[in-house]
Amino acid sequence: MLMLLIAKSRRASFCRVLLLTCCISAAFYSCSLNNAKEDPGLEKYFRENQLEGCFALFDNGTGLFTVYNMGRYRDSAYLPASTFKIVNALIGIETGRVKDSSDIIPWDGIERRIPEWNKDLSMQSAFTVSSVPWFQELARRIGKDTMQHWLDTLGYGQSKGRQKIAIANNLDTFWLDNSVKVTADEQLGLVKKLYFQQLPFQPRAQRIVSAMMKREDNSNYTLSYKTGWAISDRGHAIGWIVGWIEENRHPYFFVLQAESPDPNYNMSSVRLRILKDILGQYGFMKGAK
Repeated sequence: MLMLLIAKSRRASFCRVLLLTCCISAAFYSCSLNNAKEDPGLEKYFRENQLEGCFALFDNGTGLFTVYNMGRYRDSAYLPASTFKIVNALIGIETGRVKDSSDIIPWDGIERRIPEWNKDLSMQSAFTVSSVPWFQELARRIGKDTMQHWLDTLGYGQSKGRQKIAIANNLDTFWLDNSVKVTADEQLGLVKKLYFQQLPFQPRAQRIVSAMMKREDNSNYTLSYKTGWAISDRGHAIGWIVGWIEENRHPYFFVLQAESPDPNYNMSSVRLRILKDILGQYGFMKGAK
């Protein structure tokens, strides 16, 4: 009887460890894709802009996924570009390198091609205008070892058996130089967990970053997102827009990823236009949801 109880105890312990391991390894997966509905009709929004890409929308209330280009959404990984500012900001707040979204990092005096970057910026302002130098300085303040610790804790960019990133001398560029890559599924999982404060950060840090993502707020809907735009290791322009839309206090999470073989393709306005066209097709932004 004693040996039987010990064996049962060991099996229970093993199951707990296995469950914990599965939860950690799936940290950035958005959810089961069993309820996924593919919509090939969304191809037109990419084709008319000479882009390849994918899109997914997750209805948190029903658990329904609507996906365009499932293979790309689930399996193809690309550099996160400025969507990494979500994680960078979370780590900065969690570690006290910045106090909150009002903290200012002074301009370094270097003139850059985007005028909005050439001044002292608060974290909120830097997040909104997607200031690369501001968040590069934040990464340097966080430091290599601390940044590495949090990337490992999150399992960031490590799904599908991909090798974990090892930060070397690229502490302030690894999210831009193709050292780390993420899938659209991971991106959707990240923003969903952020919204529900399920990431391994203090709730306060997650509330602050969620609030920084809010871009439109009116009587019909609230739209929160972060964009990204950089060059892949193939020399292609990669664009992201990730976030959520709320109507009647109900969140729907989305990710849009686009690619052009033209490295000079201007993603800045196209991403948002495609997103709003798709959301509009599904009846959003009209106060009818």
